[in-house]
Amino acid sequence: MTTTRRKFLKSAGIGIAATPLAAPAIAQSTITWRMQTYAGAALAEHVVKPAIDTFNKIAGDRMQIELYFADQLVPTGELFRALQRGTIDAVQSDDDSMASPTEVTVFGGYFPFGSRYSLDVPVLFNQYGLKEIWDEEYSKVGVKHISAGSWDPCHFATKDPINSLEDLKGKRVFTFPTAGRFLSQFGVVPVTLPWEDIEVAVQTGELDGIAWSGITEDYTVGWADVTDYFLTNNISGAWVGHFFANMGRWEELPEDLQLLLATCMEQSHYYRQWWYWGGEARLRVNGEKMKLTTIPDAEWATVESAAREFWDEIAAESETKAKVVEIFKQYNADMEKAGRPYRYT
Repeated sequence: MTTTRRKFLKSAGIGIAATPLAAPAIAQSTITWRMQTYAGAALAEHVVKPAIDTFNKIAGDRMQIELYFADQLVPTGELFRALQRGTIDAVQSDDDSMASPTEVTVFGGYFPFGSRYSLDVPVLFNQYGLKEIWDEEYSKVGVKHISAGSWDPCHFATKDPINSLEDLKGKRVFTFPTAGRFLSQFGVVPVTLPWEDIEVAVQTGELDGIAWSGITEDYTVGWADVTDYFLTNNISGAWVGHFFANMGRWEELPEDLQLLLATCMEQSHYYRQWWYWGGEARLRVNGEKMKLTTIPDAEWATVESAAREFWDEIAAESETKAKVVEIFKQYNADMEKAGRPYRYT
């Protein structure tokens, strides 16, 4: 049954995504790019498609981007290699799940307790120096890091209620590599599957839950239909994602098209800021598909404390990682000292 349903979903997904997003008739001289996102079709409608539609409309006959969804051209874990080789021209993903061979990969996606709010991410990149580090790391491997932005916080969506750390033990959970590495110390069993298989895997019992997103995505992509509980504690306030391009293809673009592309991507970061922020609150208050549970603050504090030890473990791995961890420490210390509304102590 599982195999049959997965085959159906995959073939249905191919039928939808094999044709690129609608674009104007392309002239012979039009520059054409292929971009793949980490997101499935329903989520891509919010996290990337509006930006690409806008770019294509403005660029017109000069340039068009064909957008493909999760795992359509290559599996998400192979996105970096495909981008580096030029098999695809651009990518929207986090470093962690696309397996970038850089010193900063571990910080992509959900770095445990690296942020509390979505605005933390652009501040870290634009005011605390992460942008320069990412630019340098990706330039070394022939990839253009265009921009970074924040997505939603990381929460558990599960079949059974989670009211204590004890309830996490033995739970088979779909999550990001670094988040899984961190959560395994609390008995969580990280599971890696293709994104499109997650809903069915929860239904069949292969997964006990998901720690991939906030409640907005749970509702948007259908996970709220197969999980019954939403844990209000999170291990990170915002997913860190990026837009990347093959360096050679990027350098071939005229400067004004580079600027247009970067501007449309920045606009997409802004869209997600309010779309997720509003959705997380609205669905907690008015959503009817999932019951909210909470691990008491005193108990959850042990998880936050473990995150600081995890940071030190990561910092010991290389000089660049140590530099990034120091930025996270400095930033969070500054936010604590700033007090409300930056941090509530």
